[in-house]
Amino acid sequence: MGKILMLPGDGIGTEVMAEVRRIIDWYGTQRGFDVTIDEDLVGGCAYDEHGQAISDAAMEKAHQSDAVMLGAVGGPQWDGVAYDVRPEAGLLRLRGELGLFANLRPAICFAALADASSLKRDIIEGLDILIVRELTGGVYFGEPRGIEDLGDGQRRGVNTQVYETYEIERIARVAGDLAMKRDKRLASAEKRNVMESGLLWNEEVTRVIGNEFPELELEHVLADNCAMQLVRNPKQYDVLVTDNLFGDLLSDVAAMLTGSLGMLPSAALGAADSEGRSKAMYEPVHGSAPDIAGQGIANPIATIMSFAMALRYSFNRGQDADLLEAAVTHVLDKGIRCGDIMQPGMEKVGTVGMSDAILASLNELQEQYS
Repeated sequence: MGKILMLPGDGIGTEVMAEVRRIIDWYGTQRGFDVTIDEDLVGGCAYDEHGQAISDAAMEKAHQSDAVMLGAVGGPQWDGVAYDVRPEAGLLRLRGELGLFANLRPAICFAALADASSLKRDIIEGLDILIVRELTGGVYFGEPRGIEDLGDGQRRGVNTQVYETYEIERIARVAGDLAMKRDKRLASAEKRNVMESGLLWNEEVTRVIGNEFPELELEHVLADNCAMQLVRNPKQYDVLVTDNLFGDLLSDVAAMLTGSLGMLPSAALGAADSEGRSKAMYEPVHGSAPDIAGQGIANPIATIMSFAMALRYSFNRGQDADLLEAAVTHVLDKGIRCGDIMQPGMEKVGTVGMSDAILASLNELQEQYS
């Protein structure tokens, strides 16, 4: 029996996570998916309850779980809280203490949504990119960091971009493994022309891929040029590996190629243990969207697709993941849309309505995946 910890978080996180729970329940009754589910607080709601973005008790539950499902955190009501207990601190603690160093961010353009992108159809139709972002190193975690008072009204903000060999090696191996299962093409993005950490990244990725994945076609690209290329000709990339800072930026650029952040899932994976299992957290790319929270109009697809990634990577149920992804595609092909992806002539539904449609498609398609 597996264990899932659900952390709905703030804003629309609670709404979309409720729909994931319906999907999980369906898999339990229809596909024999045997898991126990626990729930706790993270983000602003955890700060209101405990004075911190995630409690020690919730962290212990995360450590004991096979997968953590995260909704979203944050909102303007917590803008004034101390930096170390802000809602986002809970997310960083989860990543750091669980050792979730590999962030997988797919950017897939569903055929039915090709016209929803701000780019021309021929540029993005058929897009299927996987960005592999290093998640626990670099400038977001490097020391020293902080804000110093220099006197005379002057202050200095310091963040340190730092990587060690082992951090680059392990993320390069994850990217190499994934690229071998896809089109055997890997691009690595850094700023080796102006940053020593970028030069080290370039050299270590070259060594690891050359020694361990000689069949891969490896390309190096400067991160700023990569951002431009993602908009100019995104389909030139298949798997893209990069560091924490550039991965944060480039994955959001790639996400918007598809038309809406409400469509895109992500996974954060740790190192495999002696039994081949690793800690993992799954979350939508979108934020807590406080402007639409409580209205029942949030698109649950990104969170539901994040559960599909959990089925694939944490529970080794690839066929079940394929079924869920096929059900989402089927719904979109039928013209069912939430507001963020609404198009003329389509049927507009809310959060629950979209899940209803996906559940109906699961029932319709499941015999094809038995």
